[in-house]
Amino acid sequence: MKIRKLGTIDYLVAWQAMKDFTVRRTEHTPDEIWLLQHPPVYTQGIAGRPEHLLYQNDIPVIKTDRGGQITFHGPGQLITYLLLDLRRLKLHVRELVRKMEGAVIDLLQEYRVNAEGRVDAPGVYVSNAKIASLGLKIKNGYCYHGIALNVDMDLTPFSAINPCGYAGLRVTQTKDLGIADEMEVLGLKMIKKLQIKLAEGRNI
Repeated sequence: MKIRKLGTIDYLVAWQAMKDFTVRRTEHTPDEIWLLQHPPVYTQGIAGRPEHLLYQNDIPVIKTDRGGQITFHGPGQLITYLLLDLRRLKLHVRELVRKMEGAVIDLLQEYRVNAEGRVDAPGVYVSNAKIASLGLKIKNGYCYHGIALNVDMDLTPFSAINPCGYAGLRVTQTKDLGIADEMEVLGLKMIKKLQIKLAEGRNI
């Protein structure tokens, strides 16, 4: 598995790169995990409803091909994109989502922060506030998109939306939970937690 640290990249550029990688890859292509951040942007999933954008501001809204509703990405948010061969990993989508949630939960547990996933609303929550959003696109047995973990960002733009389609949903971030480690450290830990989760149940 290849790890790529890409810095801050425009959402459209990263999205196109993921699509290009997925179209070109074969059964022999190593899986990749990309760590990056995006400039401020709202992304609307394929099932997204326009009414979940409560009011317009100067942040662009992009209709994308992942599942789910609307969310916000911005500086200070750790984006972890997973470009995986699900057949090779012998994973179904729902199982992969649980593993992604589990990786975030395990990461937060290192800092003695109790978090949980929800069957009815994918993502990770701390005291009913969302700290991480998940979204995936599956194409020909391959996936892309991934996890957005709020670390140290301006949370104000979330007030303009119903995050992930839920009115009144609170959001939080690692900084506000007393976690002092910065993006670089959290990114490395996220990768390790994901690798552990992806290896669980496999003879490797």
